[in-house]
Amino acid sequence: MINEKKITAKAESILESAGEIFAQQGFRRTTVREICKRCKVNLAAINYYFGDKEHLYLACLKYYQSIAAQTIPLNFGINPSDPPQKKLSTYIQTFMFRLLQEDKQTLFGRLLAHEFFEPTGALDSLIEESIKPSFYFLSSLVREVLGNNCPEKKVELCTMSIIGQCFYFRNAQPVIFRLRGKDNYSNDDIKEIADHIINFSLKALESYSTN
Repeated sequence: MINEKKITAKAESILESAGEIFAQQGFRRTTVREICKRCKVNLAAINYYFGDKEHLYLACLKYYQSIAAQTIPLNFGINPSDPPQKKLSTYIQTFMFRLLQEDKQTLFGRLLAHEFFEPTGALDSLIEESIKPSFYFLSSLVREVLGNNCPEKKVELCTMSIIGQCFYFRNAQPVIFRLRGKDNYSNDDIKEIADHIINFSLKALESYSTN
C-alpha cells in the first residue's frame, strides 16, 4: 500500500499512468517496466512509493475509486421520487458512460471490468467495498420494477442479466469495433447502447412482472 506520508506529485503521476495501462490491459498483462517507461521513472521510484506491482495496482484501484465517487454519486444521480422505470433507466445510462467513456473520471469502471473477467487478489475487497453495494442497489431498482411479489431469485437473475448486457459492450470491444468499423465509442454511441439496454431490459422486466 502507498505510504501516505510520501504522496507527492510524482506518486500521483505514477498512479495516473499505471491506472491507464491497467485499465487497457488488465493486471496480468501489464508490466512494471511498461509503467516506468510511460511515466518516465525508474523501478526504484515504484518500489519507494508502492512497494511492488500488486500494491501499485491496489493503490490505483483506491485512487480511481475515490475519483469516481467524487464525479458519480453513490445513488447514480437517481431522484428517489421518480417512477421505478425512470430510476432504472438513469442507473443504466450513468453506468454505461462510467464503463465506456475513456477519461480519468470513468477509469475505475474499466478497472472493475477487468476484475470481472480476470480476477486478482483485490477482488474480495472490491466486492465488499464497491461491487456488492452497487449490485444490491441495482437489485433494489429491479425489485421496484418487478414488484414486491416477484421471487428474490428472479430479481437476482434479472439484475445479473442487466449487468451482463452492460459489460458485454466493454469486454467485447475488439469484436464490436470491427463489426461496426470503429475504433472507439463516441458519446452518441454510448447513449445509443444505453438506450438499447434500457428498452430491452424494461420490456423483459415488464413480461416477468405480468407472468
